[in-house]
Amino acid sequence: MKVLVLNCGSSSIKYKLYDMADEQVLAQGGVERIGLDEAFIKVNLDNGEKRKIMADLPTHKEGVALVFKVLLDPEIGALQSLDEIDAVGHRIVQGGDIFEKSCIVTPEVEAGIESLIDLAPVHNAGHLRGIRAVDALMPHTPQVTVFDNAFHSTMPAHAYLYAIPYDLYKKYHVRRYGFHGTSHRYVSQRVCEFLGVDINKMKIITCHIGNGASVAAVQYGKVIDTSMGLTPLAGLMMGSRSGDIDPSAVTYLMEKLHMEPQQMADWLNKECGVLGITGLSSDMREVESALEAGDERARLALDMYNYRIKKYIGAYAAAMNGVDIIVWTAGVGENQESTRWEACSGMEYLGVKMDRERNHCRGVEQILSADDSKVKVVMIPTDEEIVIARDTVQLVSEARK
Repeated sequence: MKVLVLNCGSSSIKYKLYDMADEQVLAQGGVERIGLDEAFIKVNLDNGEKRKIMADLPTHKEGVALVFKVLLDPEIGALQSLDEIDAVGHRIVQGGDIFEKSCIVTPEVEAGIESLIDLAPVHNAGHLRGIRAVDALMPHTPQVTVFDNAFHSTMPAHAYLYAIPYDLYKKYHVRRYGFHGTSHRYVSQRVCEFLGVDINKMKIITCHIGNGASVAAVQYGKVIDTSMGLTPLAGLMMGSRSGDIDPSAVTYLMEKLHMEPQQMADWLNKECGVLGITGLSSDMREVESALEAGDERARLALDMYNYRIKKYIGAYAAAMNGVDIIVWTAGVGENQESTRWEACSGMEYLGVKMDRERNHCRGVEQILSADDSKVKVVMIPTDEEIVIARDTVQLVSEARK
């Protein structure tokens, strides 16, 4: 079975085509600037190069059509006919408390995703446009939705509820949902395969640390808590997101800066975090370069960033009465050894002992802790797309029986 995985944002489409017989990636790339000037698709070629093709893309329908056109291209494509695509899998950021597992797209599923747009206006609207674009161009091809918060649906009420009147939770669905669920799901399962242990007997803390970042407590295969909340803004300090902040600080700043609610939400998401503290960049590579040049605000930003990860690791170890495995993944988690080292240092009381030489690595499956560390610290590169593809194969195969 060949499966096309799509991740449709407000103005972008990331795609990856799999032959699921051996889970081989046949093609991948991304469309950018949909609805804007100078839109383009960037295609990853087999030789490692990337080709950029400019195009006029007023809507997601044209964006998806361009993906199909590239997949059929005799020179850089991977298909001879779109009929070779057996199913399409979509990443959906917000499933709310309606969707707790992946499902085949139906009119009812589309309506459910649309009803949750208020909880993730940028993301869910883009996902829905992608689903409808595929339906318009390939109406007989089954589609599957994989929800980013579904893996976190096992959280108990005492972990996901906010201390607001309960009636407001019931009326407006205001609660902690968590995100990066497909990544946390993949790495928590994969690390147990890598170590040869049973996930149903392990207490695992998964650290998805990228420009967006979250930590999850996975006890015996099920999430009991995670750092992101109603939206991806909560929890850790991130590239340009503030993370946890006193709500009164938000209202105070709204008054001082004369901001409306949406302006403040945009500011907290796009102007804060590492970018806000350094005044330079949300890119950790640039921040580390600034640190090497003696920039004190870069040092402050990194100290804040690493400290908050450490706090969440400690909190989740307490919540689970211990931890067996700590997993690092995503852009920063897989590539920035200083963050892994600093966040895991000073945790000998917990049974964590890092190995500096093992930690000197990037983007590989590797144990980072010392042989005598009671807690295994491991780097596992994430693969959210393969989770989506596998769920798609499973659901479509079951539907055809």
